[in-house]
Amino acid sequence: MGMYRGGDAMTAHYRDHIVETLADKEKITAAVVSAVRAAVLRHKQAGNPIVVMKDGKTVWLQPDEIEL
Repeated sequence: MGMYRGGDAMTAHYRDHIVETLADKEKITAAVVSAVRAAVLRHKQAGNPIVVMKDGKTVWLQPDEIEL
């Protein structure tokens, strides 16, 4: 197996895959949007408020005020 910066070929494969994945900005954005939506939904379902920025101010939203 070949060497890659002190690692083996398997390490090189995973490193290349990570670099390729991080280069896909649309995929990263979609994943973040999905994760935030899921977190907000869990807060709403659990009856927990969330904090948002509204008109430049920090505002607490109660679960019944959270829109998805």
